Amino acid sequence: MARITATDRARNEAAVRAAMERVLGGDLPPGGKCDLKTLASLAGVTRTGFYPKKYRDGSVRPGAYQHLADEFERRRAELQEAGEIIDPRDAQIARLKAEVATLKKRILARDQQIEDLSEFRVLGISRLAAQHDEIERLRRQIAESGTVRKLPHGVSRTAPYGSCS
Repeated sequence: MARITATDRARNEAAVRAAMERVLGGDLPPGGKCDLKTLASLAGVTRTGFYPKKYRDGSVRPGAYQHLADEFERRRAELQEAGEIIDPRDAQIARLKAEVATLKKRILARDQQIEDLSEFRVLGISRLAAQHDEIERLRRQIAESGTVRKLPHGVSRTAPYGSCS
């Protein structure tokens, strides 16, 4: 594997730091998250530089940019503890959760309203049926007693005694 020069390493570290500021500032590329993968992509370096390496004898050495990865993780954790949401996906998830909660409340309110209106409809139909039955009973009672006479229907639509004006 080719080694990088001190100049290239300094240039890469500067690019990683600039990318870190962008990512922690919330300026993420489309589809990007607030993570090391996006950081490496924006800086133009490989991700492997952020992780420790193993020698053939099993001993571990730090990655070329592991100190920057540690700094990035620390700063991101501090911002999250402070309540600043860096990742727009996290903000979107929080917003959608709040929206879902609001919609659930609205659905419960609508369900209650529908239940109340259904009960009102049943009550109204029951009352109309009772009134209809009472009207029919009264009509039968009148017809059976024979004491009530029907008035003749007037053919003309004029007042019987002339105009009121």
